[in-house]
Amino acid sequence: MTQDFFQAFILLILVTDPFGNIPIFVSALSTVTPERRWRVVVRECAIAFFLLLLFMFFGKHFLQALQLSEVALRIGGGVILFLIALRMVFPQEGGVFGATEGDSEPFIVPLAIPALAGPSSLATVLLFSSNSQSDVVVHVGALVAVALVWLVVLLGAERMQRALGERTMTAVERLMGLILTAMAVEMLLAGIREYVKTLG
Repeated sequence: MTQDFFQAFILLILVTDPFGNIPIFVSALSTVTPERRWRVVVRECAIAFFLLLLFMFFGKHFLQALQLSEVALRIGGGVILFLIALRMVFPQEGGVFGATEGDSEPFIVPLAIPALAGPSSLATVLLFSSNSQSDVVVHVGALVAVALVWLVVLLGAERMQRALGERTMTAVERLMGLILTAMAVEMLLAGIREYVKTLG
């Protein structure tokens, strides 16, 4: 169970990428008054958390309604993760999800969605859907732990960016991108293996 928790925790950290999202949050909150910034961060993290939790619990029903197989989702999720990982390894202007626009206070977009609860993280928690009570406890626990990491990292985003510098932040994001690339390939291969079994 501990190993499953650790794997789920690491995977969710990688796909939600709080460290890589630091520049996005700093940029999006630059027009917000300093005394309101922490409230916006907490609100956006809460929205992303509950959205991922919703997908985790109702993932299988969602798949059934769309007539999608878990194999298709696993392969699709692997492809999305791989594309996200490539953008992390080879940074582009505006970050992984592109530049943010507008001078108003950000609400849901782009911080909660897609910065934290993006396509890759939604696909990942859909894969966590399980009928086993122990698995549900492990996955919910991992998501709660990841949400706490979001708060710690993003509440100190400005200080962290100033302390570490742009080069260090880029190096950390590239390292996380390399790890995510390996996990994405593993997910893709697992999906292909499952699909080949259905042909036999």
